[in-house]
This record gives sequence, structure tokens and C-alpha cells, in this order.
Amino acid sequence: MAGSLLFSVAETFIGKLTSRLLEEASLALGVYDDLRRIKDTSSLIKAVLLDAEQKQWQNNELREWLRQIKCVFYDAEDVIDDFECEALRLQVVNTSGSIRRKVRHYFSSSNPLAYRLKMAHQIKDINARLTKVAADRHNFGLQNNYSDTRIVQKRELTHSHIIESDVIGREHDKQIIIDLLLQDGDDKSLSVIPIVGMGGMGKTTLAKSVFNDERLGEAFQKKMWVCVSHDFELKHLLVKILNSASDSSPSENIQNFDTEQLQNNLRNTLADQKFLLVLDDVWNENRVKWEELKDLIQVCAKGSKVLVTTRNHATADMMSTNTSHILEGLSQKDSLSVFVKWAFKEGEDKKHPKLMEVGKDIVQKCGGLPLAIRTLGSSLFLKFDIKEWKFVKDSEIWNLPQKDDGILPAIKLSYDQLPSYLKRCFACFSLFEKSSVLIDVEATAFWDALGFLPTPKQGENSGDIGKQLLHELWSRSFVQYFRDVGGSFLFELHDLVHDLALYVARDDFQRLNFQYENIRENVRHLSVLQNDLLNQISIPIGLRTIIFPDGANSTPFLNNCLSRCKYLRLLKINNSRYKNLPRSIGKLKHLRCLELVSNEELERLPDSVCKLQNLQTLELTDCQKLQKLPNGIGNLIKLQELRITTKQFNFPEELAKLSSLEILEFSSCDNLMFSFEGIQFPKLKFLCFSYCGNLKSLPFHIIPNIETLIIIDCNMVILSMGDNNNQIPNLKLKFLSLVSLPQLVTFPQWFQGCANTLHSLSIENCENLEELPNWLLTFISLKNLIIENCPKLISLPEDVHHLPNLEGLAMKDCPELYRRYQPEVGQDWCKISHIKEVIVELQETED
Repeated sequence: MAGSLLFSVAETFIGKLTSRLLEEASLALGVYDDLRRIKDTSSLIKAVLLDAEQKQWQNNELREWLRQIKCVFYDAEDVIDDFECEALRLQVVNTSGSIRRKVRHYFSSSNPLAYRLKMAHQIKDINARLTKVAADRHNFGLQNNYSDTRIVQKRELTHSHIIESDVIGREHDKQIIIDLLLQDGDDKSLSVIPIVGMGGMGKTTLAKSVFNDERLGEAFQKKMWVCVSHDFELKHLLVKILNSASDSSPSENIQNFDTEQLQNNLRNTLADQKFLLVLDDVWNENRVKWEELKDLIQVCAKGSKVLVTTRNHATADMMSTNTSHILEGLSQKDSLSVFVKWAFKEGEDKKHPKLMEVGKDIVQKCGGLPLAIRTLGSSLFLKFDIKEWKFVKDSEIWNLPQKDDGILPAIKLSYDQLPSYLKRCFACFSLFEKSSVLIDVEATAFWDALGFLPTPKQGENSGDIGKQLLHELWSRSFVQYFRDVGGSFLFELHDLVHDLALYVARDDFQRLNFQYENIRENVRHLSVLQNDLLNQISIPIGLRTIIFPDGANSTPFLNNCLSRCKYLRLLKINNSRYKNLPRSIGKLKHLRCLELVSNEELERLPDSVCKLQNLQTLELTDCQKLQKLPNGIGNLIKLQELRITTKQFNFPEELAKLSSLEILEFSSCDNLMFSFEGIQFPKLKFLCFSYCGNLKSLPFHIIPNIETLIIIDCNMVILSMGDNNNQIPNLKLKFLSLVSLPQLVTFPQWFQGCANTLHSLSIENCENLEELPNWLLTFISLKNLIIENCPKLISLPEDVHHLPNLEGLAMKDCPELYRRYQPEVGQDWCKISHIKEVIVELQETED
């Protein structure tokens, strides 16, 4: 596993070597030629990494070579990052304080001559180490491959035969697909219906069951089954379709036909035939290839259908002419039925009630995934020792014996297909708790801090890139329940996908859970799950990530961590019992993400925190006793995300220096009263005030660039700007959420400025809101409108049905709205019935 993430490590490192900042610094230090050689040598190593990764399993020496390379690359990256740290430090020194203070700060922090000698020595050392390991590549007969176009292990080709009794729990899904197939088709276009789901979900089994249903035999003159897999070359597909379309062996060897002969033969075979074509296990995302095939088979009779199975939502969207059918996990009851079928001979489960109790727990860990249930059930067939069953129950599924058709090859196949930049992002999920509901901003903060994000294009920021990567992981069925909650995305991982993350990440990432468990050699990212482990472990000095357990209170461990782990990029100490942090935290000059959420005893932060010029994320939410922000916070010139809970009255003017800030949240800041006068925050996109009881007005001068505005339970805030200045033209707001605001009676006029941009509006628990303005109908981009517990709101604007892009409307616990818009019976139901998703609910009250 030494090379599983190495290609991405190499790409990131080489990318750093091309920066202008590094070029200027290397010239100043006299190491320009050394750095150029490092880049050339790194490129030579990178060229053979993909081949080495595939061959390492048969060669222990090759695996050790990859481990050495990874160590050199990580050490080299630390050295290169040191240049950026020094450059940022000098930037702060040169823009703050008097000349005397600048000089004193500079020479107290760094001796320039000593720094130059140290860095030159480290660069030359890295150059020598890389040169040595690069020379060793010739010992392994490795092939060059300069881009991540690896050949992945393919699954076995499928066929259409099935024993119907093997299909359990898919009756409802089957009926939906059959209904879609039997619908009348369009004369002009071929109807394509995709079944989408993660590997092992049973897409092929469902397609087989549908394909063999008698009703379809009567409806279609010809049925064809083609297993596509990774081969979407036109000629090969034409051969497969023709072979499947033939009722007997072809009279000629069509394998020798050229493409022109094949397409003529196929068009003649399908002409005026009403057919069903199943394309099983499609991975192709190239629309040109699909359109080329579709054009050739559209000679069919009206009503012909193509049924597609794929793991990829992007593939389904490209091919579909209907809504995709998302295949989800089996119910617990059906899962148990599948398990019993594979673990016992018929009726034998009744003889082993104790095994069945353990079996229920085994089924639970499979998360409704049919292939996983079948794999574990089959592994226990004819085994009646309860110890063996408990071993399976308590083991990670990846540590159990695997066959070629087991769950590990099935799911890992999807992982192998990921581009290298997504592999490390996916591996990062191993640090999160299983079954957690995650949010995009936290995942993005982690990826950004660890250097996993690709370089943003012009006009993009790290948040944009993070959302794109998450959407790609969703498209490839790695995350589920992916949903937009306005400006942010929530998502989850199937338990077995989380297990896959643990498996593929195990060299670099570790979750320490048990007493006497050893920290693996060369681990870079560590999460400690139990508080009592803190005083029992020795911390590796090369750590880049450390996540403390809830309830952490070991001061010796904290001090040891801060003194030893000088290359930390991410430090997460949530729900701890520390009252303060040591000044030595200011020495973590590589730190990019500092999370200190829900530390209810934390009273102060040392001012040395403001020496962390690389810091991008600072999380201080729910630190109820925190007296104030540290002095010098304006020195955090790379800070992008700041979330605060504090007792502070007057916030420092230094906040105006945070010109990189994109996310700003004040939570439970009861003393927050000021209006941010003189502060612009030019890059700010997300602004949130929650539970700030004394906040009376909004900072209107910074709102024009905001894309997400959230105001929750700020009882005194007045949203109106006043009569003389009630317009803010050309707002960029995309998401607006107003929750528990008793002062809100009517909508302020200035909201009209976002008529062209707002796509989500959420209004909750605004007990005095009486009306929505008619100008809301000018909101041409509005897609989602949520209104909850607004009892005085009598109706929606009269012409609400004229909102051109409204796709979702939810009205909950609003008695008057429920009466008027109740589905089917409300007097104004007809005005909203056309909307794609409508929810109108009223909670029943007790008598």
C-alpha cells in the first residue's frame, strides 16, 4: 500500500516547485540549481510510480522503495513549505508596526544568515536523497507513465440468466423499472433508463430480473444483453450487440467485419424492431462515444428502450432520457433473508438461534449492501462454531478472506478508477467517525489544510474546488444523501465505503482506538479516539494531522504534541477540558487549520496564535468562556474561515486586515453590537450571526459581495435600512436564511437587490411575519422556498406560480398556508401543484 497515494503526493510536490515565490526564494538563497534538479528528478520518479504501484504486491523490495520515496517527498515538501512560511512572516513584519518594532521582530524571530545556511543545507540533502532513490528505479524494470491513466482490474463479464428466487427485496424497484419500460415511447428519440448505485448494490441483479420478466417478452420483439464494463469502443459494442441480437450463432465471423460492415448489419437487424437493450456496468463519461452508438441504434420501432446500469451519476445523466432510478440498500428484514439464504442450507437457520443473533449484527454492518451480505454469509456456510461467527462480526470486512467476486474487489474497483487528486481526498474520510453526517466546509478545510486541493482556476476559491470534488465523489457513488442546504452541502458515507477509506489510507492515516495499539510507522495523520490513550502513546515527529479525543485534558500530551510535531498542518481539539493553550502553539508555523469547537472551559488563547501566518481556518464556535480574541489577529493574513464564540465587547480593528477571509460566523456572541465600520472583507462570501442577543443592525456595507447570509435567533436585530437608504442594487446573495427573528414583520426593501441571484430562501420561526412581498415574483433564479412555523403568514404572493425556476416549496406548521395550499383540497393548491417537489405539513396539536 506504500504507493497507493504516492502519485498524488508527487504531483502536489512538483506543483509546489513551480511557484514564483519558491523561484525567488531559491535565487536569494543560492539554491536555484538544486531546486531545478529536484524538480527534474521528481518528475523521473513520478513517471514510474503508477507502474510501480501495480507491481509492488509481487515485490517486497519495490514496496520498500516506494516507502522510501514517500518519506523523501514528505520531508521535501516540509522544506519547501518552510520558504512560504518565511515569506509570509516577512510580509507581516513589513506591513505592521514601527520600524523599530519591525527590526526587533525580524531579528528575534529569525537570523537571516543562519536561515539561509540551514535551508541551503536541507535543499542539498533532499537533492541527494532523491537522486539516490531515483537511480534505484532501474532495478525494477518499471515503465514510464506520465499521466494517471492506469489500467484497473476489471470485473467479470455478466450475463442475463438469473434464478428469480435469488432476488430478494427488490420487488418495488423492479416494478418501477418495468413500468418505465412499458410506457409509450417517443417516435423521435430512444428512451434510456439508468439504474444507478454503488458497487455491490445489486444493479445487475435487478436488471437481470427485469430482463427476464415475462411481461417484457410480450412487449419487445427483440431483447439484447450487453456487458459493457470499461470497454466503450464502438466496434466492440457493435459486435456484442449483434451477437446478443442473433437468435443463433452468426453465419459469418462478424469479429472480422470493419465498423462500416458492422453498423450496416446492426441497422438492418434492428430496423423497425421494438427492442430492449440492456447495457450493463457502464463507466463511459464520453458523450461523443455514447451519441455515436445511439445514432446507430435509433432505427428502431417506437417504444424501444435501453436499460443502463452504472455506478456513475454523471454517466447516467449523460445517457438518460428519463429520471435515473437510484438503487438503495435493502431493508434490515430483506438483508437478513439474503444472509440466511447464503449462510445456511434451507431451514437450517431455525436450528441455530445463537448463530442467528450474531448473524443479525453481521447483517447490520453490511448497511443493506447485497454483495456484502452474500460475501459474509457465504464465508460462514457450513460453519457452526460461534467463535468464527463472532470473529466475522468483530472484524473489519477488509481483513476477512476475499474472493474475486467479493465485496472488496467490487468496491475497490471504483476507488481504482478515481483520479489521483481524489484518492487522497477520499482517504481523508478515514479520520471522520463512521455514520457521521458531514458538511462540505469541514471536508474542504481539511483538504485545503493538508494540500490536497488542486490549484483553483481564476475566479475560484478553495470552497468552490471542495464542492466540485464532493460532487465528483457523489457522482461516482462514494458519498450518499448528498443534499444542498443552501450554500453548503451535507453528505454521508455508506459504512462500507468508510471502511474502504480506512483500508486504502492505512499507511498514511490512522484512527487510534485501543489500548496497546501501536502507531503505524510513517503515519502522517492521526486521530486519537479515547482520552485515556493520550498518556500512553509516543507521538511521531512527522505528523501533519492530529485530532484529539473528546474530553481531552492531558496537559503533558498537549505540550508534547506541540513541541514534537512542528510540521502539523491540522490540529483539532474539540470538546476538550483545557482552560488555555500553551504559548508554544505559535511555533507551529505550518499550521493551516486550528479547530477548537465546544471547548467550554477555554478562557483565553495565547497571542502567539497570531504568529501562525499560514493559518486558513480558525474555529472557536461554542467556546462560551472565551474572553476575547488574541491580540494581533490581523497578522493571520491567509485566514479564510473564522468562526467565533466569545464574551468580547469591542472587536479589534485588526479584523480589517483579514483580506483573505471568505467565511465569517459569530455564534452566541451576546456582547456583539458593533457594525464593522471601516471593515470591508473583499473576499467574504459567507456571513452568519446566530444567538447574538444584542446585535441590533447588520453590516450593510459588506453585504453586497456576500453569497450566503444566515441570521438565527438574534432577537434585537432590525433588518431594515431605514427610509432614506433602502436599496442595495446588484446583490450577489444566493442563499438567505432567516430563523427566529421576532422583529421581522415585513421583508425589507433592500432584499430586492438579489432578485437575479437568490436561489434558496428559508424563513423559519418568524412568529410576527405577516406577508411576503409581491416583488418576490421578480426572483427569477429562486429554486427553493422554505417557510416553517410562521403562524401569521396568511398567503403566498398571488402569482407565485409565475416564479420561473421554483423547484422546491416547503410550508410546515403554518396554519393559514396549510388551509389554503393543502394538497388536492386547498383553494390555492392549483397555484403550486406544478412545482416539482411540494411539502405542505401541519403538526397535529394535542387537545
